[in-house]
Amino acid sequence: MSGESAVDEHINIPHHSWSHTGPFDNFDKAALRRGFLIFQNVCSTCHGIQRLAYRNLADLGYSENKIKSIASEAKVLYNKNGGLELYERPALPSDKFTSPFPNEQAARDANGGSLPPDLSLIIKARPNGLDYVRALLLGYESTPMKFNLMSGLHYNTYFPGHQIAMPQPLYGDDVTFEDGTPSSIEQEAEDVVTFLAWAAMPEMEERKRIGVITMIFLVIFTLLLYATKRRIWKNVK
Repeated sequence: MSGESAVDEHINIPHHSWSHTGPFDNFDKAALRRGFLIFQNVCSTCHGIQRLAYRNLADLGYSENKIKSIASEAKVLYNKNGGLELYERPALPSDKFTSPFPNEQAARDANGGSLPPDLSLIIKARPNGLDYVRALLLGYESTPMKFNLMSGLHYNTYFPGHQIAMPQPLYGDDVTFEDGTPSSIEQEAEDVVTFLAWAAMPEMEERKRIGVITMIFLVIFTLLLYATKRRIWKNVK
């Protein structure tokens, strides 16, 4: 950590160096797959990413068969033959990621009245979202003496008011990474935030690629204009 940035006037969020935030940087595919594994095994019990379809996982390097396998573990409801009755089937790669709850009321009932947010855009929804969400995941601590913690809430250093309904989700060693990366709590937090950053802007790498091509074109075009100007005006006094 190399500095601090404020999310509000009272809480300073530690700054973290991210590998994908530079103008020419791309997402680390291995980190994205590790982050998805954490989301799948930890976060998805309460949170959805309903902006994404299962087929978007191809951007993470998953094969078509692997994506079909991941999708088939979820169930979706569909209307058969235009009738009123809904039927259940395994999800397809073209389906959006399913919600862990059938409706908002069921989500609130399972979480003490609190509604777990969909995480598709959580990184964009928060100021300094990358650093904030990482700090939040690492910010669970024992309740300080004389702090009046409300029943059913949990103390978090970086959450406004320091009282949050979400229990601590990460402890380290929550998953086993296929690439052998140690699953410390810091590594898990970094990887799942990287995955959520991709979920919020899966088109980022394409935008950067187009931006680089555009800049190269503009440089070449400017040089050609300059050369043309000199040729046309070279004999004019």
